[in-house]
Amino acid sequence: MLNFSSTRRRACLVAMTAGALLGVSGCQAPVNIADADVPAWRDKVLPAVNGVVLEDSGKILNRDELVKEAPSVPAGTYTLTMACDGGGKAYFAVSSGGNKITDAAAACNGNLDVVKIKVPGTGSLSISTSSVDAPLIYAYHMVPATS
Repeated sequence: MLNFSSTRRRACLVAMTAGALLGVSGCQAPVNIADADVPAWRDKVLPAVNGVVLEDSGKILNRDELVKEAPSVPAGTYTLTMACDGGGKAYFAVSSGGNKITDAAAACNGNLDVVKIKVPGTGSLSISTSSVDAPLIYAYHMVPATS
């Protein structure tokens, strides 16, 4: 015959052990941004697209802005898809011919942020990426809008 008090103690011990293991596994340390594999992360988070006009990815380890340029982008409507990871937000300032077109931001929460951008005239285009929440990793691409 089973001793219920001993069985209950074992069940309680098993439940507490399982709870402790689940709690510890949920409290993992955040990824070290300095060691992050940005190309692998980018390939995982950004959708594959054709016709990329401008793209970039990398690490923001301090608050300095990073600028990527395309020499000749036709006038039209484009879609800018952005992602970041590490906490906080990444900011993207889009300029054409030296004139600011728009500012956009991506929350570093595992989601993509997408904005439509109207480029008024053919010319050089630049996207400046920055964050006050460094360090973080970011990725974006800009493609002609489909609709």
